[in-house]
Amino acid sequence: MPITVADALPAIARLRQENVFVMPQSRASTQEIRPMRLAILNLMPNKVETEVQFIRLLANTPLQVNVDLLRLDTHRSSDNSEQHLDMFYRYFSDVKDKNYDALIVTGAPLAHLEYDEVIYWQELCEFFDWAEHHVTSTLFSCWAAHAAMYHHHGLKRELKANKLCGVFKHQCYFDHGALTRGFDDEFLVPHSRYGHIELEKVQACRDLVVLAGSDKVGAYLVKNHSGSQVYLTGHPEYDADTLQKEYLRDCEKLADAPKPENYFPADDPTKAPSKTWQSHAFLLFSNWLNYYVYQTTPYDINLVSQDVRTNNYAE
Repeated sequence: MPITVADALPAIARLRQENVFVMPQSRASTQEIRPMRLAILNLMPNKVETEVQFIRLLANTPLQVNVDLLRLDTHRSSDNSEQHLDMFYRYFSDVKDKNYDALIVTGAPLAHLEYDEVIYWQELCEFFDWAEHHVTSTLFSCWAAHAAMYHHHGLKRELKANKLCGVFKHQCYFDHGALTRGFDDEFLVPHSRYGHIELEKVQACRDLVVLAGSDKVGAYLVKNHSGSQVYLTGHPEYDADTLQKEYLRDCEKLADAPKPENYFPADDPTKAPSKTWQSHAFLLFSNWLNYYVYQTTPYDINLVSQDVRTNNYAE
């Protein structure tokens, strides 16, 4: 089934070139079904690229998902035209009285700022708290994952001297986890971050379960016991060339910019990288939407605010 988005959203053209089924709202209105309602709080500077990356993964599911793009009232993005945001994004203040089946909070380029130095930190904390009572399951990505683990569970990240950047092997820590159902014994995920929380600290948190990770990256896939919070410290949504673009951007600023590990063929940055993590990314998002959203959220979306969760899958 398709993803439903605003008719004129620029991401639609690129996704259709990839044969991704995206349905405009004008057609979706004729469908006599109860679609899932999902919101994306997009904190990344490059809005369109991030929209494409996440909507692509959401579209690989038999569920119809209506997508709302959200922005914080106190956050202004200098890298995007206000016209795009005004046309396709809704302010948090406009949806506070609404409920959603699912929510994605993207990463943000705020690696070296303390949380209370982020200009929109207070509103983001309010948003995190709102989601706990208005969303069945929220998926936090990269910087947002660390920020939400700090807000909800008091786990504070450390900043590594060297950026963790590249494509790394991961292992599942449970044989029959719903989120990791169908995963290979080892799978690949890109990472690009300075922030790090020691694996042992996450495992010691009684409210969280580490489902997958590795010695190199630490905890990668984490959830709370109910599944209302899912944390990803990596970037399964990345395109094949995303790390390449980041590397070239860093090279313009730093003479010794770290080269992504296990990424370029023969470790040669002049060669085009391959996308070796896509099957894992599709499966992860399908599992999340199926087991922790579709099979958990009440049919009456108004009941989400009453914290009605019909299933509580074992880790």
